Amino acid sequence: MRLRHAVAAEFFGSALLLATVVGSGIMGERLAGGNVAIALLANTLATGAGLVALIATFISISGAHFNPLVTLAEVCLGKLRWKHAGAYVAAQAIGAIAGVIAAHGMFDLPLIEASRHIRTGPSQWWSEVVASFGLLTVILNVAKRRIEFVPVAVGGYITAAYWFTASTSFANPTVAIARSLTDTFAGIRPIDAPGFIVSELAGGALAILLFRWMERSRDPSGSAPEAVNKEGASDDAGRLREETAEQIDVAGLGGGQRR
Repeated sequence: MRLRHAVAAEFFGSALLLATVVGSGIMGERLAGGNVAIALLANTLATGAGLVALIATFISISGAHFNPLVTLAEVCLGKLRWKHAGAYVAAQAIGAIAGVIAAHGMFDLPLIEASRHIRTGPSQWWSEVVASFGLLTVILNVAKRRIEFVPVAVGGYITAAYWFTASTSFANPTVAIARSLTDTFAGIRPIDAPGFIVSELAGGALAILLFRWMERSRDPSGSAPEAVNKEGASDDAGRLREETAEQIDVAGLGGGQRR
């Protein structure tokens, strides 16, 4: 599997994810008749279901990150090189913006429109720390032991986090950037996006620290288990991770560091 295929998967996955988030928000708001709870429920169900489908589709091609937090975690855990991480993040950001444009086009709206939806303050920022910490904790631990369950685990977590966080769980820096470009139900003011991004990075960093501490605690020598250092998966998921790693290594994505 070549790097360009992995980058394309990140682009299209991110684009379809944002088209789902924004499009379902627009449709939900239009059909809810002013009932915000119904609009949010529609937005939630569509986003959760879309995540399951998209991750299942692209996980064997790029790992289905669609999120810089996941990509940075892979770098920190030695599973992805920095130069390839840059390509991933660029594809995620451009894809996310393309998804917003696609959603606007479907609903006959201006293709780009700065949001006026206020989302700021300590409670919102703390919500994003919690949401991002939880998301990355789920991904890292499920991917290590049962990678085939990642699509359902991520979709399920985001579905729940939409409702238990005050911010409706963006948990993704490129999502925050893209949603600042839509003045619809899913939007966030451009001026508020940096606060979300910083909070998301903080939550992701905490999740990585927790994961590394838990892995060290399992190994008396203090080093991470071999499965984490090389594959990031347990024996149960080893075969699937091995196949993906070998495919990407052909293009130099993994080299001496397998994903």
